[in-house]
Amino acid sequence: MLMTRRTAVSLLAGTALTACGSGETERAKATQAGLRDLSESALDQMARLSPTFATWLGDHRFDSQVDDLSAAGRAASAAFRADIDSKIAGLSQGALTAGEQVDLAILANRSALEGWSSKAETHVWDPIPYSEVAGGALYGLVAREFAPLPERLLAAAARMAALPAVFAAARAQLDPARTPKVHAETYARQHPGIMGLVDGVILKQAEALGPADQATLKAAAEGLRKAAAEHEAWIKSTLVPKAAGDFRIGQALYDEKLGLALASPMTRADIKTKALEALERTTAEMAELAGKALGKAAPRDRTAAIKAGLEKAYAERPNRAQVVDVARQTLERSTAFVRQKDLITLPDAPVEIIIMPEFQRGVAVAYCDSPGPLDKGQKTFYAVSPIPDDWTNAQATSFLREYNTRSLHELTIHEAMPGHYVQIWHSNRYQSVLRAALYSGTFVEGWACYAQDMMGEEGYYEGDVLGDLINRKWRLRLISNALLDQGVHVDGMTREQAMALMVEGAFQEEREAAGKWVRAQVSSTQLSTYFVGWAEHYALRDRLKAHWKENFGLKRYHDSILAFGSPPTKHVAALLFGEPITT
Repeated sequence: MLMTRRTAVSLLAGTALTACGSGETERAKATQAGLRDLSESALDQMARLSPTFATWLGDHRFDSQVDDLSAAGRAASAAFRADIDSKIAGLSQGALTAGEQVDLAILANRSALEGWSSKAETHVWDPIPYSEVAGGALYGLVAREFAPLPERLLAAAARMAALPAVFAAARAQLDPARTPKVHAETYARQHPGIMGLVDGVILKQAEALGPADQATLKAAAEGLRKAAAEHEAWIKSTLVPKAAGDFRIGQALYDEKLGLALASPMTRADIKTKALEALERTTAEMAELAGKALGKAAPRDRTAAIKAGLEKAYAERPNRAQVVDVARQTLERSTAFVRQKDLITLPDAPVEIIIMPEFQRGVAVAYCDSPGPLDKGQKTFYAVSPIPDDWTNAQATSFLREYNTRSLHELTIHEAMPGHYVQIWHSNRYQSVLRAALYSGTFVEGWACYAQDMMGEEGYYEGDVLGDLINRKWRLRLISNALLDQGVHVDGMTREQAMALMVEGAFQEEREAAGKWVRAQVSSTQLSTYFVGWAEHYALRDRLKAHWKENFGLKRYHDSILAFGSPPTKHVAALLFGEPITT
């Protein structure tokens, strides 16, 4: 029997009461109890509706089940959202502490964001969530040692037996006429990774089971193999060739989702204005750095000087088989630097660099896979995508120029030290599991981007001008991400215009830009989280620096803002300055 680890954990922030009359105190207590009950029941129901989410969270009651992505499952999710919204409306926010108001706002926002997906009918035209559930259902069981291996393998067998229903739901609900070609093609590339995980990881550990259980595991794998082959045939014969949908979601849907996904006061127009200003400012900085690196040989033309400076940096790069090894070296270097400078309280849980699982490839070149808030002490995985075997030498060279040795330092700072790995560890220590589970992508991505620039400010490159130049190039990436995001989904940006923005405006290599073009099509609003979050983190730091004056220190600042979990940055600011919590 797999034990749940949720019941022993407080789901909410502290419930200190302000002084008031006995009647008001009782009403406040009732409201706070109502919020506790609501939060606990919400997380419980989220886990029941999405067993893959529950496994990540560290609630292992449902490790033998998979998400119901059928029409019945969607109806159950809609009923859950309606219930949550009704209960939220019945709570008196004024009787809650500031921390509790933040949790309530986050829960309401997540419900609205899920409602947006239902309104946009993503289940009809976006196949990628089906892939994420199918692959994540198995990966979550074998990635971390939260239970003895035999228990996890038997749970995997049960999930393998259930996964054909996920494939069937995809075939029943996806409409090729509304599915964008790029979504279908990305799905087609990801799908084989499911059996790759079964054959490459799960079955290789079958000897941990007794004979009868081994037979069960292998039978489930063969049943899944048959279903996966049938589904792959449908993808190739029906979904991909008949996919004819528009990948652009349009202004109305985009603006609604942007407000919910970012939870920021910044509008689409604000983001564009600020991004264009940052683009010009950062380009000017790059020109100055390139001039220092090249000396008298620097071209007078600004663009030519930057390109010449970048060429010097590109010359130092790993070969196609060394990327993961070099990433490990950068993790050692960045960790030593953070310790030496004492920039932040560091995690006591391990991080491991791994090759990205196949079913996750095709969207981003790397990601940080942190354990859920209930899986204490488990590893964080910093996953790096290998160069595809079918890439030509020219394509591989383009990729390696982009991810040169200095760029791999930036990548590691972002994903691991002191980026996502460190920040999520702090977040998981916060007493509100709800807040850690429903984290703000803007806060999380913004922190990782801020960490890159902060490390540069603190002298990470030790006078290496080319390192600072590459750092600014990465800043151009987050800026162009925001412009690309709204450009694609609202402004009708073409591939040629997008490539010009990234290659000419942000000095990205063709392979990186081509991959980002795909990512911009298959996602929406997520690419804006980097720039918006980065800008909000710097604005908050400037504000606290002015407020704390001589008592300001980087470690104090970093530990302070990460002590609230991962809520939207506006809520962190409100909590620090005692301001009203806005939704």
